[in-house]
Amino acid sequence: MRYSRALCSVRDFLTLRSQLSRRSSFSEPAWRSYSRLRHARADKDKLCWLLDSASLTQRLIQACSGRFHVELLDLGWATPLPSEVRVLRMHHGRRALIRQVLLCCDEQPWVFARTVIPYSSLRGRARRLAFLGEKPLGAVLFADPCMRRGVLQISELSSEHPMFAQATGRLKRKPKRIWGRRSVFYLGDKPLLVNEIFLPGIKSCKSLYNKEP
Repeated sequence: MRYSRALCSVRDFLTLRSQLSRRSSFSEPAWRSYSRLRHARADKDKLCWLLDSASLTQRLIQACSGRFHVELLDLGWATPLPSEVRVLRMHHGRRALIRQVLLCCDEQPWVFARTVIPYSSLRGRARRLAFLGEKPLGAVLFADPCMRRGVLQISELSSEHPMFAQATGRLKRKPKRIWGRRSVFYLGDKPLLVNEIFLPGIKSCKSLYNKEP
Protein backbone atom coordinates (compact mmCIF):
# COMPACT_ATOMS: atom_id res chain seq x y z
CA MET A 1 0.00 0.00 0.00
CA ARG A 2 2.79 2.42 0.92
CA TYR A 3 4.58 1.55 -2.35
CA SER A 4 1.42 2.31 -4.35
CA ARG A 5 0.98 5.67 -2.62
CA ALA A 6 4.62 6.55 -3.19
CA LEU A 7 4.29 5.58 -6.86
CA CYS A 8 1.19 7.78 -7.22
CA SER A 9 3.05 10.68 -5.57
CA VAL A 10 5.92 10.32 -8.01
CA ARG A 11 3.52 10.22 -10.93
CA ASP A 12 1.69 13.30 -9.65
CA PHE A 13 5.00 15.13 -9.27
CA LEU A 14 6.13 14.22 -12.78
CA THR A 15 2.77 15.27 -14.22
CA LEU A 16 2.90 18.62 -12.41
CA ARG A 17 6.50 19.21 -13.52
CA SER A 18 5.55 18.45 -17.13
CA GLN A 19 2.63 20.89 -16.96
CA LEU A 20 4.80 23.63 -15.48
CA SER A 21 7.45 23.00 -18.13
CA ARG A 22 4.90 23.38 -20.92
CA ARG A 23 3.58 26.58 -19.37
CA SER A 24 7.04 28.10 -18.97
CA SER A 25 7.87 27.32 -22.61
CA PHE A 26 4.95 29.55 -23.59
CA SER A 27 5.95 32.40 -21.28
CA GLU A 28 5.00 35.68 -22.88
CA PRO A 29 5.57 39.34 -22.06
CA ALA A 30 2.74 41.45 -20.70
CA TRP A 31 1.47 43.49 -23.65
CA ARG A 32 -0.19 46.74 -22.60
CA SER A 33 -1.24 50.01 -24.16
CA TYR A 34 1.15 52.90 -23.47
CA SER A 35 -1.42 54.63 -21.26
CA ARG A 36 -1.07 51.65 -18.88
CA LEU A 37 2.74 51.66 -19.06
CA ARG A 38 3.55 55.27 -18.28
CA HIS A 39 5.82 54.28 -15.42
CA ALA A 40 7.77 51.74 -17.47
CA ARG A 41 11.45 52.55 -17.90
CA ALA A 42 11.59 52.43 -21.68
CA ASP A 43 14.79 53.71 -23.26
CA LYS A 44 14.09 57.27 -24.44
CA ASP A 45 15.91 56.51 -27.69
CA LYS A 46 13.43 53.69 -28.30
CA LEU A 47 10.30 55.41 -27.05
CA CYS A 48 9.65 57.43 -30.20
CA TRP A 49 10.04 54.25 -32.26
CA LEU A 50 7.56 52.47 -30.01
CA LEU A 51 4.91 55.17 -30.17
CA ASP A 52 5.17 56.26 -33.81
CA SER A 53 1.95 55.51 -35.71
CA ALA A 54 3.37 55.99 -39.22
CA SER A 55 4.80 53.24 -41.42
CA LEU A 56 7.81 51.74 -39.64
CA THR A 57 9.25 50.76 -43.00
CA GLN A 58 9.29 54.37 -44.17
CA ARG A 59 10.73 55.57 -40.86
CA LEU A 60 13.55 53.05 -41.06
CA ILE A 61 14.33 53.98 -44.66
CA GLN A 62 14.52 57.63 -43.57
CA ALA A 63 16.83 56.81 -40.67
CA CYS A 64 19.12 54.44 -42.58
CA SER A 65 21.96 56.26 -44.33
CA GLY A 66 23.00 53.03 -46.05
CA ARG A 67 20.99 50.25 -47.71
CA PHE A 68 17.74 49.25 -46.06
CA HIS A 69 16.64 45.68 -46.71
CA VAL A 70 14.44 42.89 -45.40
CA GLU A 71 15.92 39.49 -44.53
CA LEU A 72 13.41 36.66 -44.48
CA LEU A 73 14.09 34.31 -41.55
CA ASP A 74 11.10 32.00 -41.64
CA LEU A 75 7.74 31.60 -43.36
CA GLY A 76 5.33 28.77 -42.69
CA TRP A 77 2.22 27.47 -40.98
CA ALA A 78 2.48 27.15 -37.22
CA THR A 79 0.50 27.52 -34.00
CA PRO A 80 0.51 31.14 -32.77
CA LEU A 81 1.41 32.01 -29.19
CA PRO A 82 -1.53 32.01 -26.75
CA SER A 83 -1.77 35.82 -26.54
CA GLU A 84 -1.65 36.01 -30.35
CA VAL A 85 -4.58 33.60 -30.54
CA ARG A 86 -6.55 35.77 -28.13
CA VAL A 87 -5.87 39.12 -29.79
CA LEU A 88 -6.72 37.68 -33.23
CA ARG A 89 -9.79 35.92 -31.81
CA MET A 90 -8.74 32.65 -33.37
CA HIS A 91 -9.99 29.23 -32.36
CA HIS A 92 -7.52 27.36 -30.17
CA GLY A 93 -5.52 24.79 -32.08
CA ARG A 94 -5.81 26.61 -35.40
CA ARG A 95 -2.61 27.32 -37.28
CA ALA A 96 -1.67 30.58 -38.96
CA LEU A 97 0.85 31.72 -41.53
CA ILE A 98 3.77 33.14 -39.54
CA ARG A 99 6.40 35.30 -41.22
CA GLN A 100 9.54 36.33 -39.37
CA VAL A 101 12.00 38.84 -40.80
CA LEU A 102 14.82 41.18 -39.86
CA LEU A 103 14.65 44.80 -40.99
CA CYS A 104 18.24 45.85 -41.56
CA CYS A 105 20.32 48.91 -42.34
CA ASP A 106 23.33 47.69 -44.31
CA GLU A 107 24.22 44.49 -42.40
CA GLN A 108 22.97 45.71 -39.01
CA PRO A 109 19.62 44.25 -37.87
CA TRP A 110 17.46 47.01 -36.45
CA VAL A 111 14.06 45.36 -36.01
CA PHE A 112 12.77 41.81 -35.70
CA ALA A 113 9.24 41.54 -37.10
CA ARG A 114 6.84 38.65 -36.63
CA THR A 115 3.56 38.67 -38.57
CA VAL A 116 0.73 36.27 -37.76
CA ILE A 117 -1.92 35.84 -40.46
CA PRO A 118 -4.93 33.57 -39.83
CA TYR A 119 -5.93 31.32 -42.72
CA SER A 120 -9.29 33.10 -42.97
CA SER A 121 -7.46 36.41 -43.61
CA LEU A 122 -5.63 35.13 -46.69
CA ARG A 123 -8.48 35.82 -49.07
CA GLY A 124 -9.08 38.35 -51.81
CA ARG A 125 -6.42 41.03 -52.02
CA ALA A 126 -4.81 39.80 -48.82
CA ARG A 127 -3.58 36.63 -50.57
CA ARG A 128 -0.54 38.57 -51.74
CA LEU A 129 0.69 38.71 -48.13
CA ALA A 130 1.70 35.05 -48.43
CA PHE A 131 4.06 35.87 -51.30
CA LEU A 132 5.94 38.94 -50.09
CA GLY A 133 9.31 37.23 -49.92
CA GLU A 134 11.76 39.93 -48.84
CA LYS A 135 9.49 42.84 -49.69
CA PRO A 136 8.52 44.97 -46.67
CA LEU A 137 5.03 44.30 -45.32
CA GLY A 138 4.60 47.95 -44.32
CA ALA A 139 4.77 49.05 -47.94
CA VAL A 140 1.69 46.92 -48.65
CA LEU A 141 -0.28 47.79 -45.53
CA PHE A 142 0.12 51.56 -45.63
CA ALA A 143 -0.49 51.71 -49.38
CA ASP A 144 -3.97 50.24 -48.93
CA PRO A 145 -6.53 53.05 -48.39
CA CYS A 146 -8.89 50.61 -46.64
CA MET A 147 -6.34 49.53 -44.05
CA ARG A 148 -7.24 49.99 -40.40
CA ARG A 149 -4.97 49.62 -37.39
CA GLY A 150 -5.96 48.52 -33.92
CA VAL A 151 -4.61 49.60 -30.55
CA LEU A 152 -0.83 49.73 -30.22
CA GLN A 153 0.48 47.52 -27.41
CA ILE A 154 3.97 47.75 -25.91
CA SER A 155 6.04 45.37 -23.83
CA GLU A 156 9.52 44.64 -22.53
CA LEU A 157 10.96 41.26 -23.48
CA SER A 158 13.60 39.23 -21.66
CA SER A 159 15.33 35.88 -22.11
CA GLU A 160 12.39 33.97 -20.60
CA HIS A 161 10.22 34.87 -23.59
CA PRO A 162 10.37 32.76 -26.79
CA MET A 163 10.19 35.83 -29.02
CA PHE A 164 13.28 37.27 -27.31
CA ALA A 165 15.34 34.29 -28.49
CA GLN A 166 13.94 34.60 -32.01
CA ALA A 167 14.62 38.32 -32.16
CA THR A 168 18.18 38.16 -30.82
CA GLY A 169 19.26 34.95 -32.52
CA ARG A 170 21.61 36.72 -34.95
CA LEU A 171 23.15 39.05 -32.39
CA LYS A 172 26.67 38.29 -31.13
CA ARG A 173 26.06 40.14 -27.88
CA LYS A 174 22.67 39.42 -26.35
CA PRO A 175 20.99 42.29 -24.47
CA LYS A 176 19.31 41.62 -21.15
CA ARG A 177 16.05 43.19 -22.28
CA ILE A 178 14.51 44.62 -25.42
CA TRP A 179 11.36 46.59 -26.14
CA GLY A 180 8.71 45.79 -28.70
CA ARG A 181 5.26 46.70 -29.87
CA ARG A 182 2.41 45.00 -31.66
CA SER A 183 -0.90 45.86 -33.25
CA VAL A 184 -3.62 44.21 -35.28
CA PHE A 185 -4.05 45.50 -38.83
CA TYR A 186 -7.22 44.99 -40.84
CA LEU A 187 -7.30 44.60 -44.61
CA GLY A 188 -10.88 44.41 -45.77
CA ASP A 189 -11.86 43.61 -42.16
CA LYS A 190 -9.48 40.62 -42.18
CA PRO A 191 -7.06 40.75 -39.21
CA LEU A 192 -3.33 40.11 -39.04
CA LEU A 193 -1.01 40.73 -36.11
CA VAL A 194 2.34 42.48 -36.52
CA ASN A 195 4.96 42.27 -33.75
CA GLU A 196 7.92 44.66 -34.07
CA ILE A 197 10.86 44.14 -31.71
CA PHE A 198 13.50 46.90 -31.61
CA LEU A 199 17.08 45.65 -31.41
CA PRO A 200 20.03 47.37 -29.70
CA GLY A 201 21.70 48.42 -32.95
CA ILE A 202 18.85 50.63 -34.14
CA LYS A 203 19.61 54.30 -34.60
CA SER A 204 18.09 56.79 -32.18
CA CYS A 205 14.87 58.12 -33.65
CA LYS A 206 15.37 61.55 -32.04
CA SER A 207 17.66 62.66 -34.86
CA LEU A 208 15.10 61.46 -37.39
CA TYR A 209 12.37 63.66 -35.97
CA ASN A 210 14.70 66.61 -35.63
CA LYS A 211 15.11 66.54 -39.41
CA GLU A 212 11.41 67.00 -40.01
CA PRO A 213 10.10 70.52 -40.59
